[in-house]
Amino acid sequence: MQTSIEVEYWVVDSDGDLTEPGPLADVSTRTERASVEPLLAVKTPSCESISELRTALAKELEGVLSRASTLDKRLVPFATPINGDVTDRRTDGQERIRTAVIGERVDCAKYCAGAGIHIEQRNVTDQLNTLLALDPALALVNSSPYVRGDRIANGARSRCHRTENGEAFPKRGRRWRYVETVGEWYRWLERRYEGFRDAAVSAGVDAATVEESVSPDDVGWTPVRLHESMSTIEWRSPDAALPSQLLRLVDDLETMLDRLHRTTVRIDGVNEGAAGNWTSDDGDGWTSDDGIGYRYGGPTARPGHITGDGITLPAFETVSELTESAIRDGIESPAVANYLERMGFSVGDYHPISTRIDGRQYVTRADARDLRLEYASRFEEDVDKLSGTDG
Repeated sequence: MQTSIEVEYWVVDSDGDLTEPGPLADVSTRTERASVEPLLAVKTPSCESISELRTALAKELEGVLSRASTLDKRLVPFATPINGDVTDRRTDGQERIRTAVIGERVDCAKYCAGAGIHIEQRNVTDQLNTLLALDPALALVNSSPYVRGDRIANGARSRCHRTENGEAFPKRGRRWRYVETVGEWYRWLERRYEGFRDAAVSAGVDAATVEESVSPDDVGWTPVRLHESMSTIEWRSPDAALPSQLLRLVDDLETMLDRLHRTTVRIDGVNEGAAGNWTSDDGDGWTSDDGIGYRYGGPTARPGHITGDGITLPAFETVSELTESAIRDGIESPAVANYLERMGFSVGDYHPISTRIDGRQYVTRADARDLRLEYASRFEEDVDKLSGTDG
């Protein structure tokens, strides 16, 4: 299965202060500035195996760290900078329209650094639904509880994205759901886009300007994105983290997803018709506000599991509850840890950064600088181990 990773890392100077990437963005064709000034994005090519992916990621990061050492710059594997100011580089029409719709306010999401795992498209509907069901696996790599010094949740980045998605964008389709076909996913995106466009027009923006500047994928954050041009499906739930942590996550994820084209995928509590299609709601089931409905029976006692007979995904309400626990408590939540074990993740092998640095309600800027420098060193050690140069 072809897989690639893209991940964002904060750039700091020798004092731990956030700084712009500068020449680090030009190290290779797979390094670039992100939308926020202190962030550097690093990508790998598509790889056939975890071993190949490990080598490719280590090679890219080695090149960046080599250049960084000559510039007194370092990389930090946090989902947020803990505390400190960032500069939003987005000054395009899309951002101006967004401001017109939701107003001037603190943009929590600009303090976020994440990872995207790109997976070769195969049986896309099963892949999409399974990745939605695996949203709680974000807990395995939570890497910051803090935003602007304040403790937000074990997964502060996820809290920011989910809060903004739920509150900032207007009307219709603010929450994603399982789908029966890929077409339903695209129709949901279109409905959400239409709600955004209507709100922008009501705020005085010309409809043509909205359509020129904003696409359905740009309206809010989703944990999964389909890339037709690359024939990949991207899982966007994980935080930025140490490279070895992300590679472990990809390894577990690939093992699970590789089953999809060899087994049956079911939704817990969904009654299937004779042809195997999910039954549409006719008044006695549940229907989302997007008009996509399924009839639910009673949930199983152990929602979500893998057996020799197939993969069973939890009802989406259960996924939402588990995801909330994953954001709030991380893998310290027994329900989250048990669910992920049932879905094939080796939870005991993960040691999320968030849990290691948590414990304070507020982190000063000075302490944030110290934390960034500490984890810049851990990042460098991690890359050395990946590349086999740690002696």
